[in-house]
Amino acid sequence: MTSTTPSRVASAIKRKATDAAKVKPIAPETSSFADLGIDPWLVETLQAMQIKKPTEIQRACIGPILAGKDVIGGAKTGSGKTAAFALPILQKLSEDPYGVFAVVLTPTRELAYQIAEQFRVLGKGIGLKECVVVGGMDMMTQALELAKRPHVIIATPGRLRDHLRSSSGAVDLSRVKYLVMDEADRLLSSTFVSELGAIFSKMPTDRHTLLFTATMTDSILALQEAQTDPKKKPFVHVCAMDTHTVSTLDQLYVFVPSQVRHVYLVHLLRSDAFKNKSVIIFCGRCSTAETVTVMLKELGVRCTALHSEMSQQQRLDSLGKFRAEVIKVLVSTDVGSRGLDIPSVELVLNYDIPRDPTDYIHRVGRTARAGRGGQSLCIVSEKDVQLIQDIEAKTNTKMEEYELDENTVLNDLTEVTTARRVASMQMHDSKFGEKKNIHKKKKLSHGKV
Repeated sequence: MTSTTPSRVASAIKRKATDAAKVKPIAPETSSFADLGIDPWLVETLQAMQIKKPTEIQRACIGPILAGKDVIGGAKTGSGKTAAFALPILQKLSEDPYGVFAVVLTPTRELAYQIAEQFRVLGKGIGLKECVVVGGMDMMTQALELAKRPHVIIATPGRLRDHLRSSSGAVDLSRVKYLVMDEADRLLSSTFVSELGAIFSKMPTDRHTLLFTATMTDSILALQEAQTDPKKKPFVHVCAMDTHTVSTLDQLYVFVPSQVRHVYLVHLLRSDAFKNKSVIIFCGRCSTAETVTVMLKELGVRCTALHSEMSQQQRLDSLGKFRAEVIKVLVSTDVGSRGLDIPSVELVLNYDIPRDPTDYIHRVGRTARAGRGGQSLCIVSEKDVQLIQDIEAKTNTKMEEYELDENTVLNDLTEVTTARRVASMQMHDSKFGEKKNIHKKKKLSHGKV
């Protein structure tokens, strides 16, 4: 799958698509990684990580990738998609090691670092050299890493395109054997069309292309058209991609007046039911996430933030502290809703209700993973009722009301409102968001020239 112009990105991938109804039966559930054709050194690495049995997406896709097929794989978040493509890539790399052997594209910086960590651990036995190329980090440092010809590049499309444009020899993709598009539904949206076109044009036409997604959108379903050449038909496997949330997730809501949402939030975090739990609070905007974070810190709640107004190093530091449970409350925008695997999350708290039910599914997918239990709680105001009904219709699940005594909650009104006012003043004094606004104005002015 390749393309030389941005307008041909979708059609380039479509030429390798096939009908999902023609998929061959996958390996039985009793299969081991060795049964799938994984080499002993990788099996030993997996055993050391306490990974003994392949998941459905791994049983379906590892064999075809090893056999040299293009693959389109769909499975829920947390189902082992990364290992499904990392294991066969590492095995093939060990047979013929050179750089740059594989490029993995992903829509978010955090997911790029997470994928890189899995490659690093799984590829330790062959001295794997991987390189993360994302925005928000120093381009010169990245250029030096790319010049060393790493085996695997894990990148966001925009930053990789920037390196390709910076100089003709910045990075050589002419011998890439594998192109992986993780969270393919996001990558195939209009947002990344020009970046993908620039990247595809630098890659060989005989590469193997692997598309994986946790959400089957129309653009992904459109890839299931038959390829005229049977030898070039990609293998397609879609696990149960229903939109139901997992059975181990308790889904709750609390109905509150919109003007006191912040008071209810604080009361919930301080309550006996949740005060010692690992919590992700999802907000709709960067400014809201930052305000909530500062407010909670003013009230003595140990927390950290994750949003796109932070530097990449700050984002990595926040995730590191939250993963290590040094801090148990993470206040995040939807930048933290996809792909991140943090097993300890016990509660997802929706401070802002997402407008798209699919975003809700991704958010609550951060908890109740791999068979564990978990809870989600939506703070619902009068303007959110329709959004909740849309979510319930999409997930075919009725949320249960979490009852609170209003008088008890409002005892904290003065204290919490004061803290919120302090947070707003700090945001104003720090000129929060000003850099982003300046950057937007510059882009607009350049576009007019």
